[in-house]
Amino acid sequence: MKSKDYLQDLSEIKHLMNKSSRFMSLSGLSGILAGIYALIGAYLGYTIIYRDNVISNDGYRTLILDGKDIINIVLIAFAVVTLSIITGVFLSWQKAKTQNESFWNSASKRLLINFLIPLATGGFFILFLIEKEIYAFVAPLTLVFYGLALVNASKYTLGYIRYFGITMILIGLASVWFLGYGLFFWALGFGVCHIIYGALMHFKYDRK
Repeated sequence: MKSKDYLQDLSEIKHLMNKSSRFMSLSGLSGILAGIYALIGAYLGYTIIYRDNVISNDGYRTLILDGKDIINIVLIAFAVVTLSIITGVFLSWQKAKTQNESFWNSASKRLLINFLIPLATGGFFILFLIEKEIYAFVAPLTLVFYGLALVNASKYTLGYIRYFGITMILIGLASVWFLGYGLFFWALGFGVCHIIYGALMHFKYDRK
């Protein structure tokens, strides 16, 4: 009986330590919705890129994009990111509230800082590539830097985030190998993988 109580005490201590050092209120449902937003954005981007901009030349397909197309694609990407952030913050705040936990604490601050450092670095790097009109590596690098941000922040939140980050990095590297299909890999990473990992987190953590 004493041994059982001892193990229970250890379990409670471990739980309290995780709560103090990790932000455990990330919403899996927000990941699912972010994936849906990304798939919609990828479809809209596809209609812009491939509707009137592909011309055939001796059997080869050449992609022609003008400034208006680039602006529209950037606006779609910005809308997807903005909606994902708003949804993630709101649903995670609701989850923290229902669990009587603080949403903005030392763990969430560390999570945000460690997430933003690689993400902001990648964001500026990608903006420089766009300014230089080097578009081929934009989609792969968004995947890679987002994956690095997830891995870097994973030690302050749920364990699934680390595996999600590694998956995104691998998809980004595959996108470099199959250069020219970035939009499809982007949809796979930000769309499908977001939905899969969001669903795993939702059924394991959100429904308790």
